[in-house]
Amino acid sequence: MKLQSGLLLCVLTTLCLGKAAYAQQPVLPLYPGVAPGSENAKQQEVSFINPDKQVRIRNVTRPTLTAYLPERGKANGTAVIVAPGGGFMHLAMEKEGADVARWLQARGVAAFVLKYRLQDTGTEEEYRARAAAMNRATAASAAPQPAAPTPPAPNPARQQAVEFAVADGAQAVKLVRQRAAEWGINPNRVGLMGFSAGGMLTMGVVMKNDPASRPDFAAPIYGGSTNGQAVATNAPPLFIAVASDDPIASVSSAKLYLEWKAAGRSAELHIYSQGGHGFGMTKRGLPVDGWVERLGEWLQVQGLLKNKE
Repeated sequence: MKLQSGLLLCVLTTLCLGKAAYAQQPVLPLYPGVAPGSENAKQQEVSFINPDKQVRIRNVTRPTLTAYLPERGKANGTAVIVAPGGGFMHLAMEKEGADVARWLQARGVAAFVLKYRLQDTGTEEEYRARAAAMNRATAASAAPQPAAPTPPAPNPARQQAVEFAVADGAQAVKLVRQRAAEWGINPNRVGLMGFSAGGMLTMGVVMKNDPASRPDFAAPIYGGSTNGQAVATNAPPLFIAVASDDPIASVSSAKLYLEWKAAGRSAELHIYSQGGHGFGMTKRGLPVDGWVERLGEWLQVQGLLKNKE
């Protein structure tokens, strides 16, 4: 009994220390008040651990930025806003958020993890049912498709979540630029990167082409497209990474690269033979594990890192 109590205390202590370390990063509200459009939102934000022991957050209505600022002596003036993925149903806050931010922070980049607004996924049982349906849809997309597949039915709740997410991404860029001097950031070196749904957010902000919120560089990772819009003549350089066996984003990522090149804009594309969808910073013993090192090399070529890491 004493041994079991000791083990339980050890586990609880580890979890508490992990949460404390996460909480030590400054968390900034994205808007001065309620996020526009969410005045009547009733859902309660939920943080949970999924089966692979990763932190997830759902039912977000109050968007924030969590800052990972490098030491002043190591800071190089570059900033990157990181948008995790999760199908606009939850956010993968570690492997597509905090883990990426810490990697950037260690290299002198000011990183900010964006917690953006999501669909209302209801109770835990309702969320699990929706997540299972999303997983089935993902599996079905990997199967051979008929010549003329039936288009998916419109989903107003998801579409609204996408619109809110893009608005939050644009606001995040504006906020980081507004406070650039305070954080030792060059306001002309603010980038936006996102994973899966976060990649859609990233490209949504890029394609708006609003001078106040247009990032200076962007990195859509296994997600995002132009949605048929024309690429602006001043569109920012892109870094794109995806796995060839990704049933969701491999084709769209390749198309995005070609559209950028056709418009005469700078883009770099990495397609790995294996990795599936959602690899993030998780090590899988595959070449795809090195995607973040390629990102570092690209940032150096763009003049956004002082030295090769």
